Amino acid sequence: MVIAEEEVSDFAAIASGVLINVGTINSFDAKAMKAAAISAQKKGTPWVLDPVAVGALRYRTEIAKDLLRYKPTVIRGNASEILALAGAVGGGKGVDSTASSSDALPLGKELATGTGAVVAISGEVDYITDGKKTIAVPGGHILMTKVTGVGCSLGAMIAAILGVQKDTLRAAVSASAIFAIAGSEAAKKSSGTGSFAVAFLDELSSLGNRPSEDQKISRQ
Repeated sequence: MVIAEEEVSDFAAIASGVLINVGTINSFDAKAMKAAAISAQKKGTPWVLDPVAVGALRYRTEIAKDLLRYKPTVIRGNASEILALAGAVGGGKGVDSTASSSDALPLGKELATGTGAVVAISGEVDYITDGKKTIAVPGGHILMTKVTGVGCSLGAMIAAILGVQKDTLRAAVSASAIFAIAGSEAAKKSSGTGSFAVAFLDELSSLGNRPSEDQKISRQ
């Protein structure tokens, strides 16, 4: 993880993919994030914006809104985060913390169209949209919502896949499908959140060593 403002531009210029996550933001990190986004846009490096808790807190909402100027390749968030970011851009409704991913999909499509990014909305069903085409990825497990960092890790997975898959929509869908499979399999071996977190990491590390599994993906 590169967080120093003095080196983030160099890193973003040579990386295969970049994740900018506003989860633990401060004024120093905000400057580094902006520098990384500018460099990624300039060099054509694909980058993912994860607008953690946007809408709930004004400072990070303004930072995330400003980062949209530098054209993220993918925006990944839960329903409330996507609704808030779309509202910040388009003047829409405020955050509804009880919203589902399907509730957020209409504004997610607008956000994708307005920014040029693929928008990945995490939830019971993940929706990935470029504004015109939308793909739903079901699966996963409720335990995934109870372990801190799973969503943030999905952002990192998307960034990693973008480094080798130039089809942005496919890259985001692939990451969501991988997480859904890993989460479902990990839950079978877990008795609670602690064992699930370990089992989930084990499943992620072993997926590439197993025969491919069918993942139901519906096009809408």
